Amino acid sequence: MSIPAIATPASPTDTRGLAAAAGAFFIWGLLPLYLKLLQTVPVLQVTAHRLAWGCLFALGWLALRKELGGVGAALQDPRVRLRLFTSAALVSTNWITYVWGIANNRVVETSLGYFINPLVNVLLGVVLLSERLNPVQWIAVAIAGSGVAYLTWSAGQPPWIALILAVTFSLYGFVRKVVQVAALAGFGAETLMLLPIGLGYVVWCEIAGTGVIGHTGLKMDLLLVFGGPLTAIPLVLFAYGARRLPYSTVGLMQYIGPTLQLLLGVLVFHEPFHGPRVMGFALIWSALVIYAADGAWRNRKLLGAS
Repeated sequence: MSIPAIATPASPTDTRGLAAAAGAFFIWGLLPLYLKLLQTVPVLQVTAHRLAWGCLFALGWLALRKELGGVGAALQDPRVRLRLFTSAALVSTNWITYVWGIANNRVVETSLGYFINPLVNVLLGVVLLSERLNPVQWIAVAIAGSGVAYLTWSAGQPPWIALILAVTFSLYGFVRKVVQVAALAGFGAETLMLLPIGLGYVVWCEIAGTGVIGHTGLKMDLLLVFGGPLTAIPLVLFAYGARRLPYSTVGLMQYIGPTLQLLLGVLVFHEPFHGPRVMGFALIWSALVIYAADGAWRNRKLLGAS
């Protein structure tokens, strides 16, 4: 999973930026391997622990950097607080859906969600920001829509997991784009607002006798705690890379994540990937190639003009 961010790059060939962004996308792409180890833990408990430990890790990191004031400043502004609460609710829904998909052997479908995520971003730009698409971009969107429609027709139902992941993450990125808060401070503020809910749910599970922490062995406890840094670290790597690279480069690199997820689903977890599913994915990949090629051509044209 990735967090969209817009920033002015310092250099188009910044090696540290490339390494940071690639590291983030590789971590997100390999995340199913970690979540499979938690397959016996109820989905809501996984999400609650991820929220709680992620919050503690982020606040601890901010404290070491003496940047906790950024969280306080964000939460003191009513408009920023409302937007961050909205983004927190969206990303929590995304997390729950993603964890459920991995636990129920739907890794391939979760990867589809992040393949179509950029094109959902495009549609949000048209609908919410009144952005205009050129004919080539409209063709790409139409082809991607045909791919989703074909997957829906062949399966007899829409790919709900992929669609929920794509829509919630696109809306999350849109909300975070309009909030002027640093990545780590914003993550700390988001998780801090939801911490009472997540921590309360964990405590309630323990009281009800359905809790996992402390009852299933040290290995499972450590895996749950590890979810905190595993959530926060790629976010920070991505934010660092996005500030030092052209956003078009970051946009292309983001396909590392879903590509790795797809390969894990097919080659490691042996999920079915043939016939209509291949055709639907092929249409969506074609749309992404067309859209990326058009963007690269326009960027080169602008650079040439300057």
